[in-house]
Amino acid sequence: LVRESEGAGGAANVAMNLARLGLRPRMAGLVGRDKNGQHVRQTLEQAGVDARLVLEVAGWPTITKTRVVGGHQQMLRLDREEPLDLSDAMQTELLTAIQRQLEDSDPPVVVILSDYAKGLLSAAFCRAVIAMARGRGIPVLADPKGVVYDKYQGVTALSPNRSELGAAVGMETHELGPLLAAGERLRRRLDVAFLAVTLSENGIALLEADALPRHLPATAREVFDVSGAGDTVIATLAAGLAVGLSRLDALHLANLAAGIVVGKVGTTPINREELQALVTGGADREQAEKLLSLDEIVALACTWRAHGERIVFTNGCFDLLHAGHVTYLEQARRLGQRLIVGLNTDRSVRALKGPQRPLIREQDRARVLAALAAVDAVVLFDADTPLHLIQAIQPDILAKGADYTEERVVGAREVQAWGGQVALVPLVEGISTSRIVAGIRTGPDRSTASGG
Repeated sequence: LVRESEGAGGAANVAMNLARLGLRPRMAGLVGRDKNGQHVRQTLEQAGVDARLVLEVAGWPTITKTRVVGGHQQMLRLDREEPLDLSDAMQTELLTAIQRQLEDSDPPVVVILSDYAKGLLSAAFCRAVIAMARGRGIPVLADPKGVVYDKYQGVTALSPNRSELGAAVGMETHELGPLLAAGERLRRRLDVAFLAVTLSENGIALLEADALPRHLPATAREVFDVSGAGDTVIATLAAGLAVGLSRLDALHLANLAAGIVVGKVGTTPINREELQALVTGGADREQAEKLLSLDEIVALACTWRAHGERIVFTNGCFDLLHAGHVTYLEQARRLGQRLIVGLNTDRSVRALKGPQRPLIREQDRARVLAALAAVDAVVLFDADTPLHLIQAIQPDILAKGADYTEERVVGAREVQAWGGQVALVPLVEGISTSRIVAGIRTGPDRSTASGG
């Protein structure tokens, strides 16, 4: 035996994740009236969780799970638990306490039902909590367990994993197509605003009442242990919604957070510093690298939106950057607070401009763009159009040169559909890469040239 460690598991792990993200969660639940129960409560309180509604049950031992791990792999798990015979009196006591919290002058902004099928979250209990929260306009997120899902009727969001979804609807969910069909069937049946299906190393599938299904690919570079990943997803999703992020932005953050925890061993909570480092590249905004992947750009856009900043997106080849480009980008940046530039790869430039282009390699073009103060982030794209970038980032403003008409701007309809704007930015006349290249090839007009 090299090392022993202890931590709060189950629904308590959700609360621990929330606390480590900088929130002040309130936990309601049950532990045994024993040493382990006291330890759980102390662990929660020390982490910043309000555990006053974690009640002790006499004669029922606190559930413990002992994991034996070797070489980053779980070799054995020993579970010690007994069925919970919850009395009507204790259920009423806990529901009354929850109602007081919801009626408080500083009520919670999100309610989470973290169901581990241990006896507390019965159908009657869930329905009572959902009704109390919905009556006050408070969203309810549920991380489900088992196959009886009717008790989650009316929650705002549900986050089953792939196998839980399949069991709930009696459908095969190994392939993405059948999984999305199963998810939509469950979402409609339960009147859920959105369903976030966790897919382990494959990311998250999002199904909404008012949008097409989306697949958010996983961001984990190496998977050691998926234990607690579902807890991290529901906690980060709730945290994002609590601070005003859209459900898509909150899920992107949750996906990033899950990518961190599956690279750890055991149910280790995410913390704010880890998530911020992944979003910003581990440095302050002024010092951060601006050359980012699409996943990193999307996560960064979530952070900017949470701070009320309007995001502008533009795209182009930007081959042989000149004064006209710089002026255009500065004007585009003034339309909002952040400017993201989608940059054509070398392959896509050749497809657009011909075999003699680009003159400057994509990585060099990206570095020059990133050096401009007006540019906040640069992302390369290899497709013929930047539509997939626009759909993923969802900018507030889509900027393009005034030599376009609004009807010709790729992504215009999509941006306007979610309430964004299309801006046609005036260009500097007489300056273009093509003219500069032609001038270099033919030589300067010596009758007008001056200087050295």
